[in-house]
Amino acid sequence: MTSIPLTPVVEALPSTVPFVGPEALERQRGVAFKARLGANESGFGPSPRAIAALERAAHDVWKYCDPENHDLKQALARHHGVRPENIAVGEGIDALFGYAVRLFVEPGVTVATSQGAYPTFNFHVNGYGGRLVTTPYRADREDPQALLDLAKREKARLIFFANPDNPMGSWWPAPAVEALIRDIPDHALLILDEAYGEFAPPGTLPPLDTGNPKLLRFRTFSKAYGLAGARIGYVIGEAELIKCFDKVRNHFGVNRLAQAAALAALADEAYLREVVAKVGRARQRIGAIAGAEGLRPLPSATNFVTIDCGRDGAHAKRLLDALIGLGIFVRMPGVAPLNRCMRVSAAPDDELDLFAEALPKALRSLG
Repeated sequence: MTSIPLTPVVEALPSTVPFVGPEALERQRGVAFKARLGANESGFGPSPRAIAALERAAHDVWKYCDPENHDLKQALARHHGVRPENIAVGEGIDALFGYAVRLFVEPGVTVATSQGAYPTFNFHVNGYGGRLVTTPYRADREDPQALLDLAKREKARLIFFANPDNPMGSWWPAPAVEALIRDIPDHALLILDEAYGEFAPPGTLPPLDTGNPKLLRFRTFSKAYGLAGARIGYVIGEAELIKCFDKVRNHFGVNRLAQAAALAALADEAYLREVVAKVGRARQRIGAIAGAEGLRPLPSATNFVTIDCGRDGAHAKRLLDALIGLGIFVRMPGVAPLNRCMRVSAAPDDELDLFAEALPKALRSLG
């Protein structure tokens, strides 16, 4: 019996998941993690208002969601001082990246990114047959000038840049990002990932410019708003460019409960400030825990701290495995030389207590 053939692009790809979830590791180990510090979720949880909104919305879960995301788009427009026509809502940034790639990438189209940057974006580019070209990080940060030079040289249609950055937690001030935006080649579109923007120092995010047809800015409710499991994000851009998302998006992709929770979370600015403050304190504590064991925490503008383990990727992987063996879920960058590091998410004190207890044990186990 013959099967229906896959497209040539998909046939050539491996069946992979960009991230191995803690649930998969728990199934392999047969035991739950004591501390979940590897997925950059918010261990501080969503706003109580968002939880209440979820509970109320649960009674109407038999209804389809509003496929236009009308109320949330209106609220986001007011929040950011733009028009609703400048916003598209999707089932998380990952899905929105997929739609953006689908709009602009076909087999052979070139896309420029940093070597070791967010792998799910690359996953979508590969899935549509795009040609990925990369430039290395410089001093543990993405290099905007090198990205521009690469995009011009290779005639890239899309340029991916994250500010603040995952996996290193680094960031550039707004003037550097504005310079990057000014120099986007005529043949290119900048995909600007700002998932961690709420945690960044003042002066990191440039003012919104919804008149620029060469720029898309991606935001999420997964990080500071604590709604990673609800899968909801949005993209801001020029109105005609944003309208193109309606050509390809899953119009019922954002579920009814996620819409209600996001609306409530967005309205609770006091809780957002509280979470951002807690994340700041947790970053300091993670840095202190790492420093006490002779490891070097890197400066972070996100809800995680990337820790330089002092040697190479093989050593960092052994340390990560040792921590996992002790019940502490952490992750590491996948590309050298970034993979000399591991990444620890901000979390409440009880989970960081477990990390502080496990880290010296893990280090001693390496000999």
